[in-house]
Order: sequence, then C-alpha cells, then structure tokens
Amino acid sequence: MAVIIRSVAPGSPADQAGVSPGETLQAINHHEIYDILDYRFYETNQHLELTLSDPKGRMRTVCIHKPQYDPIGLGFDSYLMDQKHSCRNRCIFCFIDQMPKGMRDTLYFKDDDERLSFLFGNYVTLTNLTEREISRMIQMKISPVNVSVHTTNPDLRVKMMGNRFAGKVLDVLPRFAQAGLRINCQCVLCPGINDGPELARTLSDLESLMPQLESVSLVPVGLTKFRDGLASLRPYTQQEAADTIDLIDSFGNRFVKEYGARTVFASDEFYLTAKRPIPPPEFYEDFAQLESGVGSLACLQDEFLSAWDEAKQFGEVPDFPTPRTVTLATGMAAAPFLCNLLDDVTKTCHNLSCEVIPIRNDFFGERITVAGLVTAGDLIAQLRQQSLGDVLLIPNVMLRHDEDVFLDDLSVSDVSHALQIPVVPVPNDGYQLLDALFGRNFECQNQL
Repeated sequence: MAVIIRSVAPGSPADQAGVSPGETLQAINHHEIYDILDYRFYETNQHLELTLSDPKGRMRTVCIHKPQYDPIGLGFDSYLMDQKHSCRNRCIFCFIDQMPKGMRDTLYFKDDDERLSFLFGNYVTLTNLTEREISRMIQMKISPVNVSVHTTNPDLRVKMMGNRFAGKVLDVLPRFAQAGLRINCQCVLCPGINDGPELARTLSDLESLMPQLESVSLVPVGLTKFRDGLASLRPYTQQEAADTIDLIDSFGNRFVKEYGARTVFASDEFYLTAKRPIPPPEFYEDFAQLESGVGSLACLQDEFLSAWDEAKQFGEVPDFPTPRTVTLATGMAAAPFLCNLLDDVTKTCHNLSCEVIPIRNDFFGERITVAGLVTAGDLIAQLRQQSLGDVLLIPNVMLRHDEDVFLDDLSVSDVSHALQIPVVPVPNDGYQLLDALFGRNFECQNQL
C-alpha cells in the first residue's frame, strides 16, 4: 500500500529535499507506509530514505537528514492516511443501533480503529485487528491501548458482541502486557448479563495483566426508546447499582493493598443511580478515565469548592447591585448533585440566585439521564415557558466536540434565539463554572 502526498510544508525537510505534491510515498527506510502509524513511527529517525513514485509510476529515492523527531512536512488526504476501520460487531448494548433515523450520517458510523485509539484515546474491541496490526502495535510500543472488554468469558463475549471471533481476541491482551504496553479497559455492564459473578470473573482475569493494567472503567448500559427488534435489556435499579459499586470496590480496595493503586472504578452514573455520595478526588487517583464518566463529578466538585474558597479568601465574592438570576440546565441524573454543589454560593452571594433545571430526555427516552445526550429540541420545549432569568448555562458535553452544535443539529444560537436568553456552554471545570455563575469571562459569548 502507498499514500499520495497532497501537500508539502514550505521550508520543511521534505520541501528542501524536493518532494512534490502529487507524488506517492511508497516507503521510508525501506519500510512500507500503510497509514499514519507507520509514517509517524519511521519519520522520527534522523536519516531518512523516502521511496517515491510519480503519477506515471516512475520511482525515485530522496534522502533527508533532520533532527530526530522533527516532522518531515508532508500532508495527506486525511489524518489517518487511510479509511477509518469500522466496527464488525453487533453488540447487544450498542448505542448507535438505538439511534433514531434522520440524524447526520457521522452519528451512525461505528469506528473500531486502533489508530484512533492511539491518537485520540478511543476504545477498540480488538475484533478486527490483523496479526500484522497486532505485531506492529507491539513493535512500535503503541501505548496505552484502550480496549472495550465487556467480559473475559469468551462465550459470553461472543454472545454480547455478536461476533464469533470476539472471544479469541482476549488472547491478545496478555501479549500486549508481556510486551510492556500499558492497557486501559472499559466494560459496559448490562444487568443480569455481565455483572455480578461474571463481572467478578472479568476483574479477576484482568488482574493477570498487572502491572500493565492502568485502569478499568465500569459503566452502565445506556438504553434509548428506539430498541425495536433489539435484545431485551433494562436499566439498573438503585439496589443493583449499589451492589455493583460494592463489588467493584471490593476489587479496588484489594488492588490498593496489593499493587498500590485502585485501578478499577465504577462510573459516576452508578453512584447517581444508587443515590450514593460521589467519592472524593483522591479516590480516583490520576483520573485516568474521565472521558468514560469516571470521576468527572468529583473533579468538578473539587475544583468548584477550591474556586469558591479562593474567592472568599481573597475577597472576590461579588455583591451584585441588582438581582442576578442564573439558570443551569442539565440531565436528570446530575441535577441533584449540582443543586447541592451550588447551594452555599447562592446563599452567600447577595442578589445571586441559581436554579438547576433537570431536562427530561424526550428525544432518546426517559431512561437516558446524562447531560451529554440532551438535545436542543428538549431544552427549548421544556424551558420555553420557564422564567430563566439573565443567562442559561449548559454543560458543554451537550455539544459536538469543539463546535456549538447539539445532537439534533441545532446550534447554541438557535436555542438562544428560541428562548430569548444568552446561552453559555460551560466546560466540566469548577473554576469556569463559578466564573459563569458570577458572569465573568463568559457572557461575551452567545449573546442575543
């Protein structure tokens, strides 16, 4: 395989060596280039021999000498230099299979790509890896490897993932560990299927990967109302969520004693469902799985309380001359937590009031309670008749990454105009949340 060069950075080593857009990169130092992993790995050397071909197939060799790790300066059609690897599984809990029709095409693509795992931290099932790709990951020390495990029972994994090869790939994990690769794991738990004794088996099996096992996140299955023709699944009850936390913590407590790190964590959603307090920040060690919803509330609370303490200590608590009313809209699950978090601030600050409004998920169904899946349509429908005050704050997890668009393709501006109020997306950052409450640094954005 080879890749076409689309651009050459002016003044770069490749430019100085005379490489031209339109040529095809065949190899670096006689190693074939398949994709971005090959390219990034082999371009780090100081002395490079590039094998190139022109549109007519004529071959030539270019030598480049540069500082180690400096980029060559080539650009390609896509950051992967290849098509994304799509998922070959039919998981019984797959969220994409539960999406309604008519949404943007990108929401229906199921990626299962080890390159995206390395570059962006995505989780992969390992079911579509070839032996060449496995060997390459070991040779290149691609680390950490982020793996969607779900269960280590081979027969159950085949059943849950709808792939007859799903059980065999678990043999790959010990190979990664023996090669010194660091491993993060995630399990989506379904009541009565891969929790309880099966979860205990999974955590026991994953323990064999120590010390290369860095973290394991356990998250509850998310179920929308669009499940016609899909496996019969149900959400966790309060008691089941509590029992699952206890089982996970029994392993975590033992791991702390034996390995010096907790390693296995229940997601925040389990604590909210069980109506249990969120553990303190130190419980989550280095917050290895924030993107999986593990410890994000503890992190937010710790930062917010620190920001609030600093504001009081340094006399930065504002005394508003006129009443300021802030509305914070979030998912059903986190609303009680946020109410408690903001209580002392609103009681202390003269003329400041804040109302937390939980948004029922009518779009996906009421069993979806997380803020990240709240749509603009539900915000508008449920807040239109409410008195919202001066500004509406929303968690920015409701929006597409680095954009201001919701899952239903409406924008922050659309919501602002529909509700006739400034709308401010706030990151999961306690300091920025306090600033947003006070109206500092935020309200210049998304004004009517």
